[in-house]
Amino acid sequence: MEEKKYEVIMCIVHAGYSSIAMDAAKKAGARGGTVIHGRGTANRESEAFFHIAIEPEKEIVIIIVPEEIKDNVLKALYEGAGLNTQGGGIAFSLSAEKVIGLS
Repeated sequence: MEEKKYEVIMCIVHAGYSSIAMDAAKKAGARGGTVIHGRGTANRESEAFFHIAIEPEKEIVIIIVPEEIKDNVLKALYEGAGLNTQGGGIAFSLSAEKVIGLS
């Protein structure tokens, strides 16, 4: 019996946009995901100019999908919450060596 292959997709968006990213991923076939809150790092030039530390709030959406729908989910994330949207997101995938708990 051949083991099904999965990919982990991570999408980092501005705070408040994780539901938009998740909706886009679900339309492309993802079943669900997990959101982790975080903060980004500002570039040094902005901090020097404004004389304040800038730490933008971020949300990280983690989605495990079958390998065969990975490209469709990544494309949907780019279109729905990518850099050229208000979500300002980036997304990438990593191969998942072993996955348990999914049916």
